[in-house]
Order: sequence, then C-alpha cells, then structure tokens
Amino acid sequence: MTAQSESPGEPSYADTACADGSGLMAGRTVARVGYGAMQLRDLRDDRDAAVALLRRAVELGVNHVDTAQIYGAGFVNELISEAIGPDDGVTVVSKVGADPDPGGPHPIRVAQRPEELVASVDANLAGLGLDQIPVVNLRRPGTHSPVPVEENQIVDLDDQLAAMIALREEGKIGAIGLSGVTLDELRRALPAGIACVQNAYSLVSRGDEDMLHLCTREGVAWVPYFPLGGALPGHPKVTEHPAVLAAAESLGCTPAQVGLAWLLHHAPNVLLIPGTTSPGHLEENLAAGTLTIDAATLAMLDAIPSHTPA
Repeated sequence: MTAQSESPGEPSYADTACADGSGLMAGRTVARVGYGAMQLRDLRDDRDAAVALLRRAVELGVNHVDTAQIYGAGFVNELISEAIGPDDGVTVVSKVGADPDPGGPHPIRVAQRPEELVASVDANLAGLGLDQIPVVNLRRPGTHSPVPVEENQIVDLDDQLAAMIALREEGKIGAIGLSGVTLDELRRALPAGIACVQNAYSLVSRGDEDMLHLCTREGVAWVPYFPLGGALPGHPKVTEHPAVLAAAESLGCTPAQVGLAWLLHHAPNVLLIPGTTSPGHLEENLAAGTLTIDAATLAMLDAIPSHTPA
C-alpha cells in the first residue's frame, strides 16, 4: 500500500476548540450536528416532502449530510442531488462496501473487492451529480454484518485502502473515511490519511472508547451511527435509561436530546448525523447541539454502565 499522511500543519481536535458549535470534517468546518439521510428512503411515495426536508435542514444550518448509494437503491442520492446545490456549501459524505441488490434476498449485498469499491464510487458520483465526493467511507462488514459475507468478499484492508487512495489521487473523492472498523484496522489505516470513523457508539454502548481517544489525538472526526442505541435486538436504548430520563426532566428537553448532547460533550471530535423524516424531529435534533449539560448531570450520565454487544 502506498501511504499518504495528512498534510502537516492541518488542524486537529487535540488543539482545536469547538465552542462555536462547529467541528472539522476532512479539513472543512461543519456544524457538529448534521443530517443522516438514510431514512429518506421511506419517503419514496412523497418525494416533495423529502426534498422539502433536505431544504429545511440546509436552512437550519446543516452543512454535513451523510448518504450512500445503497439508501433506497439510489433514491436518496437522487434526492440530495435535487435538493442541495453547490452554492449551499454542504459537505456530502457517502460510503462504499455494499451495493444495492433490489432483486436479491436482501436489499443490499456486500461489495468489498477493490474493483467494486471503484464502481460504487462511480455510482455515487452519478447519483449525486458530483464531480467529487468530499468524503467517502469504506464500510467494512465486521463480525456482526446483517448481510451474509461470501468468502470472496473477505478482502485485505491494505488492498482496499490502495483503491481508495487511487480514487483520492484521481480526484473522485476528497478524503477517505472508515466505518465498522476495529482499533487495529484504524491503526493500520491512519498512514493513508483518514478523515473520519463511523462506528456504532452511544451513551449506553461505549465499547470503542479507545478508538475514540485515538481519533481525538489524531484529528480524526468520530461520527457515531446508532447514537441513541437500540437499533439491534437486545441492545439498550439511550432514551429508556432512568438516568437519561431524569436528566431530560431536569434540563427541560427530550431524552433523545440528552443522548445526542452527551456525545457532543464527551469528545470534541464528535460529529452527529441523526436521521429523521419529520421536520419537527429535525429541529429537535439540531437543538441538541446547543444544549448545555451541567457538571453534576454529566457525571450522572458518565456513570451509566456501557453495554457490550454479544
């Protein structure tokens, strides 16, 4: 693998304050609460409402949108292309590692081989109507993949990074991110220049704490998915924990806002991408970015035990 380090002198979270509610994504300043577009696939029968929601997000200051070609088999990328223009200043982050498979046993299929990563980037570019995607996450299937992983889809990380670096050098992507990776995989990948990591992480499920600390030191954005837990069977929900409910009552906000705000308080490199199809919930999620948690309440939340997935 041909390694490429981050440019010297580029700001990192180790020495960058985010008191103004902003953070860094691949060297770009973005609001710390963005928008995850996956749920827009549920608005296939109401395209106008989906476009209006994206426009409303931009109006409210969202300038970091997370998507993928697999969301609605390209439908969500088409919405983003229609609703968001180059003058909106939005950093669009997509991902590769799986492809749509509408006729298969699952709506998506694992697509990890280097040539598939390249083809997926091309599909994302076409769907989004972009010449370059600012950030593309390489999504590894991990050990808890909901979709079967065929033997020919078990690919060495270095081979994948070589393909991603080539795409960056070609100008098709601006920066490389990772998703669903282990601490060891992140360490191996850092010399390639990693902009962000997307792993499952929440107040009640903090198994990747060491990885978060490494990202903080290395100036890598930490973008947790399932930020409120409960997305998989047997996993607790942040919004149902008694301490979170008590904090919400004390702070005069919703339990979901407590869970999101805790993440922002927990580390300066956290960027959130909560998703919703509701304009009201969109505004609530964004308001979590301005919620202040006092020291006593924060200590109570920090004391919540972390659930370790089986």
